[in-house]
Amino acid sequence: MDSASTHAYDDVRTAPRALATEAVHAGRDDLARQGLHAPPIDLSTTYPSYDSRAEAARIDAFATDGADPEGPPIYGRLGNPTVARFETALARLEGTEASVAFASGMAALSAVLLARSAMGLRHVVAVRPLYGCSDHLLTAGLLGTEVTWTDPAGITDALRPDTGLVMVESPANPTLAEVDLRAVAHACGSVPLLADNTFATPVLQRPAEQGARLVLHSATKYLGGHGDVMAGVVACDEEFAGRLRQVRFATGGVLHPLAGYLLLRGLSTLPVRVRAASATAAELATRLAADPRVARVHYPRVGGAMIAFEVHGDPHAVIGGVRLVTPAVSLGSVDTLIQHPASISHRIVDADDRRGAGVSDRLLRMSVGLEDVEDLWADLDRALGERPPAPAAAGELREALAEPASVSPVV
Repeated sequence: MDSASTHAYDDVRTAPRALATEAVHAGRDDLARQGLHAPPIDLSTTYPSYDSRAEAARIDAFATDGADPEGPPIYGRLGNPTVARFETALARLEGTEASVAFASGMAALSAVLLARSAMGLRHVVAVRPLYGCSDHLLTAGLLGTEVTWTDPAGITDALRPDTGLVMVESPANPTLAEVDLRAVAHACGSVPLLADNTFATPVLQRPAEQGARLVLHSATKYLGGHGDVMAGVVACDEEFAGRLRQVRFATGGVLHPLAGYLLLRGLSTLPVRVRAASATAAELATRLAADPRVARVHYPRVGGAMIAFEVHGDPHAVIGGVRLVTPAVSLGSVDTLIQHPASISHRIVDADDRRGAGVSDRLLRMSVGLEDVEDLWADLDRALGERPPAPAAAGELREALAEPASVSPVV
């Protein structure tokens, strides 16, 4: 493979392409010119070079701005051609200049925090709920950061001279609460907005088009889509990507090439998977909302394959009662998963903070897969237990018709 095709992957498009087309072809534009159909997997950790002076110059250039080194690869911690294909494709789907992949979603978030802290910007403004481990990382200050928690309307007042980042997740994990990303980005002013887009994926929303400078994914979820790869990625502009590459090089949170290959393959079916699972999820949300055993259903206005619902009875009995649905952490796979956030994904969050963010002890979070809706409903119906003898008020499909949270305009 020549140097031009190793990292750059020349853009051969002659016209704008639809998302579904980009999902199949982005990151693969150079293959036909090389006589290839499937992307190759480059497992090398190091690469030979007979010109040590040129090698030194390329390493110096990387140390300056974090740009991908020109020419052939140097070392696996500096970059990998297979991973670069995935990064190119994800940036195309999110509509950003670049993306930088990491070994996990938490490694990706950690790199963002470290990049801002290195500039003396250690303060973070964040809106709950967030994924439980993201909440913990910010609250515990494990990377030397300090967090101010606020609602969307309070973002502007929470900003300080040393604020390096505003972080939101929409739809949020696990309540599926949504924020108006455009209004939040406006409230941030010059401070970068980091939007966790794991639940929606670029199929349902592209936060960069609404003003977010950084778009975070736990690529373990929908981007991979099959429960067999762990990864994280940040889509952003090239300037910030350079800083993230430098942090990745220094800390070693690199993505394995095989994971990069699986993620690129996963992207090709992402629109089909998300839309099919979303249709099933919407139907299940409607049925759960009408069920007297269910107190409340949360389903986002943007749609998607995630459902959260609160039961009148014992949520642990539901977890123990499913047979087709898998009781397990994580989400975004081709099979349906269910878990109890207060016990698992958000257990690490202080109980009062957890409940204050809407994560009740009776809340269940379900990631709907690609099974037939009738089979899934039969399993849920059985796990929910006996229906009450007399009709009860139907649950409330609260989020489906709700207006997104708003932020007062900055003047």
